[in-house]
Amino acid sequence: MMRSLWTAASGMTGQQFNIDTISNNLANVNTTGFKQMRADFEDLLYQTQKLAGTPATEATVVPTGVQVGHGVKPGATQQIFTQGALQATGNTADMAIEGEGFFRVVQFDGTYGYTRDGSFKIDSNGQLVTSDGYKLSPEVILPEGFINESLTISQDGRITVKVAGSDDPIEVGQLEIYRFVNPAGLEAIGQNLLKVTNATGDAIPGRPGFDGMGKVQQKFLEMSNVSVVKEMVNMIVAQRAYELNSRAIQTSDSMLATATSLKR
Repeated sequence: MMRSLWTAASGMTGQQFNIDTISNNLANVNTTGFKQMRADFEDLLYQTQKLAGTPATEATVVPTGVQVGHGVKPGATQQIFTQGALQATGNTADMAIEGEGFFRVVQFDGTYGYTRDGSFKIDSNGQLVTSDGYKLSPEVILPEGFINESLTISQDGRITVKVAGSDDPIEVGQLEIYRFVNPAGLEAIGQNLLKVTNATGDAIPGRPGFDGMGKVQQKFLEMSNVSVVKEMVNMIVAQRAYELNSRAIQTSDSMLATATSLKR
């Protein structure tokens, strides 16, 4: 059977994976803190029919070899951690990180998750939590009788509020954000959360605005960094590549049909 059939089939499978990645990006174009995913590909094994450097004569060698490739496969999917646009919300519990870093939350099983989604809420216990109820870490507990509109979060993460009956704000907590040597190694687990892997290195805690950490902007949310125009262009390129690989399969089939019709 012709090698090109399987080679082109691997190309079609690869472009289907590419379209899956692009579709996920477009689906999350309005997801707070979402980071664009990029599909990376690598070529498959090669069949060497003539090795470069093989002696041709007593004094010369073959300058180039003969190799035939066997197609393509997905090599990696990488998140691109460029800054998303900041959108003003007016909500006192909303926060955006301008620069490098992640918020850390405690999941229900006690493990940590990391996120760029700063759309926090205040629960019945006065704690800052995500939309799914995960508590911000380090824990922030607002005092009883606090005035919601007085909640203030500075760019360096200091949290202050006013309590009913008092005009003086009191400091109730200090935000920490976390960064990684290799943030691209974080594993996406859904719910706008990322999980540490062996590839990321340990989480490096820090105070917002210091030691390379980003600043916290209250009453803002970071939007997705997906560019719809770029994703549409990528989709067109993937579609054309898919069509070209299908045409290669049709051509190979036509050549096989010609070969099988030689004897009549």
